[in-house]
Amino acid sequence: MADLTVVGGGLAGCEAAWQAAKQGIRVKLFEMRPGQTTGAHTGGNLAELVCSNSLGSNLPDRASGLLKDELRRLGSLLIHCADESSLPAGGALAVDRELFSQLVTDAIQSTANIQVIREEYAEVPNEAAIVASGPLTSSRLSQSIQILTGSQNLYFYDAIAPIVMLDSIDMDKAFRASRYGRGYQEEGDYINCPLNRTEYYEFVDALINAERIQLKEFEVKVENGVKAGMDRYFEACLPVEILARRDRQALAFGPMRPIGLVDPHTGERPFAVLQLRQDNLAGTLYNMVGFQTNLNYKEQKRVFRMIPGLEGAEFARLGQMHRNTYIFSPAVLRPTLQYYSRDDLFFAGQITGVEGYAGNIATGLLAGLNAARCLNNLQPVVLPETTMLGALCHYITNASVKDFQPMKANFGILPPLDEQGRGISSKREKAAAYRERSMREIETFVNLINSG
Repeated sequence: MADLTVVGGGLAGCEAAWQAAKQGIRVKLFEMRPGQTTGAHTGGNLAELVCSNSLGSNLPDRASGLLKDELRRLGSLLIHCADESSLPAGGALAVDRELFSQLVTDAIQSTANIQVIREEYAEVPNEAAIVASGPLTSSRLSQSIQILTGSQNLYFYDAIAPIVMLDSIDMDKAFRASRYGRGYQEEGDYINCPLNRTEYYEFVDALINAERIQLKEFEVKVENGVKAGMDRYFEACLPVEILARRDRQALAFGPMRPIGLVDPHTGERPFAVLQLRQDNLAGTLYNMVGFQTNLNYKEQKRVFRMIPGLEGAEFARLGQMHRNTYIFSPAVLRPTLQYYSRDDLFFAGQITGVEGYAGNIATGLLAGLNAARCLNNLQPVVLPETTMLGALCHYITNASVKDFQPMKANFGILPPLDEQGRGISSKREKAAAYRERSMREIETFVNLINSG
């Protein structure tokens, strides 16, 4: 039986380990927690979600929904665990983060071919391996990756949104509803805190002028002995105070957009709305949707309690920012997720430049399959670009060297539809055409894998 080392017990590493073990490979899965913390994780279970508890849209006409359906057809362990631990969240796949992590941990630890080793893996392995150490890769492993790739790791700063206790939300001001009535419950799956024009601009002004948290030492990038500031953010996950500084209306057209919502207290559409999404199975915790922040803790309490309905809010977790690291994949990875000069070395997850929980799981799945194929003397496979997973892998390995940034699943990275499809004007119909094409290709890919 062949051996494989997987570095990192996050989403990508767990999926990779499980996929390889299913193919008869003996896997050693290294996870440094809980012995060594990252500064963002809080527990010791595998596959801990440190940011949102949502894996994105579950709707069939959304890119994220398509990617998850691809993963379901490919037999993803982690998507199965997410489905098993799901919470009401309208059209999104949100999970009870503790239950999700426990389900993954139990599945990995009960798999005969997987040995979980709770130690830091400080260097890139010399033997067959998958590096899935995530955006919070330890400093020693980061240095080893830098030596291997011959260039500096790219980096960006990511932020976490606060979590509010349900019983501290004033429901005389807030109301339950999902945008466009897409909730599974009659009253909707989200709690909405409405703001009128005056309340919104007062909140934005306070947000812009509030004090921010200083970087921790492990988050500071040092170049030539000089500490660099937080000048690079991931554009799809900007802190709300940065959005507000760019444009005072940005939040009202972004995470606080009120489209599709009517305040039952007034019968009118609010000027802006903060939405809160259920964060645990008990329904006692709610996540502030899209409210990633780097304000200091005292300022978060002061500013966020200006939002109607949150005047007495109690926070189970406050927001924070941390440094995320990723490699320059276009120069060093193949679409199979193999390192360009080593057939037995793979990278997977957010460290490759794929963003979003589902994207991390997806690249872990492909890396695990391909590592097992290589160890079983089979050719690694490349998913067609017409699938969402194939398009993501193509993007991170072929993106422009000038503006490479982490990429989430989106229809814009898929190849154009054929001539008949190009005549479709409806976004929903076009999404259906993308989906039909993709799932047809996934079926062919599954048959190829099953045939060996």
